[in-house]
Amino acid sequence: MCTQIASAEMADIHQIIDDHHRYWGERDLRSLHLLALAKEFGSTCLVAQAEDGIRGYVIGFVTPTGTGYVHLIATRDDARGTGLGRRLYAAFAEAALHHGAQRLKAITSPGNAGSIAFHRSLGFDAKIVEDYNGPGQTKVVFHRLLPFDASQP
Repeated sequence: MCTQIASAEMADIHQIIDDHHRYWGERDLRSLHLLALAKEFGSTCLVAQAEDGIRGYVIGFVTPTGTGYVHLIATRDDARGTGLGRRLYAAFAEAALHHGAQRLKAITSPGNAGSIAFHRSLGFDAKIVEDYNGPGQTKVVFHRLLPFDASQP
């Protein structure tokens, strides 16, 4: 099935929120899907669209200091293991480079083994940072320099 990666529209974000369980299972992350991010950073918020709907997405932006920050990335339950996450990261990296980014960054919780393994497979370094999101809010912080080649760590 052909999957095209393009800039996210507001209707896409609404569809993602409606189908939230297909991307995140029992974890309720709907509050992190900020419509303002897609409105303000549309060229770095991407969806992987196929005939059967949105198979994956990335919500991200480029900071003034040249960091392409991935706020959320997910693939639908039936698209996992297909390389779509790598393709989404590569598309985001290309968009971020276009906006002056020199590096990529993402965060996750220490218990998210899948995210940690995925980011490491893409060549990100991972550092545990205590109190990253406030007292007692430890996060794993990922960094990687650009350019990005999805086939090479």
